[in-house]
Amino acid sequence: MRPANVVTAVADALAGIAISGYLLTEGWNSPVPIILLCISTIGLYSGGIIFNDVFDVDLDRIERPERPIPSGLISEKEATVFGSLFFLVGLIAAYFVGSITVILAIAIILACLVYNRWAKHHSFLGPLNMGLCRGLNLLLGVSIISTEVSQWWFLAIVPIIYIASITMISRGEVHGGSKKMLYFAAVLYAVVIASILFFAQTKGDIIITLLFIIPFAWMIFKPLLRAINNPIGPNIGKAVKAGVIALILMNAAWASVFADWKIALVIIFLLPLSIILSKAFAVT
Repeated sequence: MRPANVVTAVADALAGIAISGYLLTEGWNSPVPIILLCISTIGLYSGGIIFNDVFDVDLDRIERPERPIPSGLISEKEATVFGSLFFLVGLIAAYFVGSITVILAIAIILACLVYNRWAKHHSFLGPLNMGLCRGLNLLLGVSIISTEVSQWWFLAIVPIIYIASITMISRGEVHGGSKKMLYFAAVLYAVVIASILFFAQTKGDIIITLLFIIPFAWMIFKPLLRAINNPIGPNIGKAVKAGVIALILMNAAWASVFADWKIALVIIFLLPLSIILSKAFAVT
């Protein structure tokens, strides 16, 4: 399930809710839709990660035999049922939010399965597909006010770019990677940061947003630069791990742009939880 990663998925949904403007309306008096969206994203993300291991079982038997299925802790059939149940939970929770939320939940499930079964083996479509999963997850949060999805759908491009870059470099976790790919990821990271600061300049308070962007940049670039200097598997793995967990800081930055610093601070509180979980469970 990658529990540390699941926490970052919740941060995606919370950022989307902040973008929708829901937290600035009287509807904020009802936390039920927020709770339902958090449950939905937990179910959808967990299901996708579990099916990733199901589809990767043959490769994992060679490269990562310690994982749950190849190690014999759980069978393929049991994992398939487990993942399906999480997808179902995600869909049911989405149903009680609204029809647009259900459509987005179905799209996330399809994107996860397409990635796990086919796209991950493609050098371009794989990272793009994985990024799409996160972009849709952000919109899942926005769908708390369904009409806002059509207004802010293009913001999903930012997490698509960010996750695509992480996915690209993650291919070197086992056998090492190329400096060229790592430099390209650094450029994409810079594009993501510039995009958030652009919206902060036009819509929010850029000074407040910088309080979240600066630690975000430090968290992702420090291990990436180390990997560029020495692109061996362990260094790349650390860069990928930091990139995934740093999503919480990125989502806090979005919240600071579209809501206020107090909402961003709530999202930040997920960071220590994710870090603690990352020490006990695999992130990549």
